[in-house]
Parts: sequence; structure tokens; C-alpha cells
Amino acid sequence: MAFLIGDPCVDIKDRTCTSVCPVDCIYEGDRKLYINPAECIDCGACEPVCPVEAIYIEDDVPDELRWAVADNESFFTGVLPGRREPLGETPGGSKATGRIGVDTPYVAALPAAGEVP
Repeated sequence: MAFLIGDPCVDIKDRTCTSVCPVDCIYEGDRKLYINPAECIDCGACEPVCPVEAIYIEDDVPDELRWAVADNESFFTGVLPGRREPLGETPGGSKATGRIGVDTPYVAALPAAGEVP
């Protein structure tokens, strides 16, 4: 069981969660942050500091955000647009990889804030 970040983070990316994560498992896409389930130690430090309440423990994800469980995992296990291979289950921490700069196809296709779908 791990934590994940849902769509309230899209186009916000406050990053407060990254400063409290003791294992550096929160990675930055283009429009959203992603928690690596293989690196997350389930400490929960990120959840209370999120100003948009976008962080959930996997077992408590609301039904309308169930898509985020598989989507979050695919950020690490799938090949992201413009990349040749997956980031991998343990890419070595977000400080080592830096900003990834792309999102999963699902997140990339979401309308921008204020945009009508």
C-alpha cells in the first residue's frame, strides 16, 4: 500500500510534499507530481501538508479518483511520451532524476484549469 497524488494537483504542483518526504519518492511531471509506490515507505508525511488535499493512501482513494492508482504506477512502469524506456520502479529518488517534465497520457489529456472539456 502506498500513497498517491490525484488530479487536484494537476496544474498546481505546490511541492510542499516533496520537502517533507524522507525518502525522496515524489517525482515531478509536467503538470502533476507522482509518488513512486516502490520507494514510498507509507509514512504519510506528505498527506497533511498538501494544500489542495490531493494525496491519498491507496486504500482510501475516492471512487472518482480510482484512475489515479493505475495512472500513478504507469508513470514509473510505462514508457512516457518522448522517452525511450520507463523510469523504472526505483529510479533513485527525485533529486537524482530531476524534473521529468512529461506526464502520463491520461494527465496530459486533462483540460487545463478553467478550460471546458
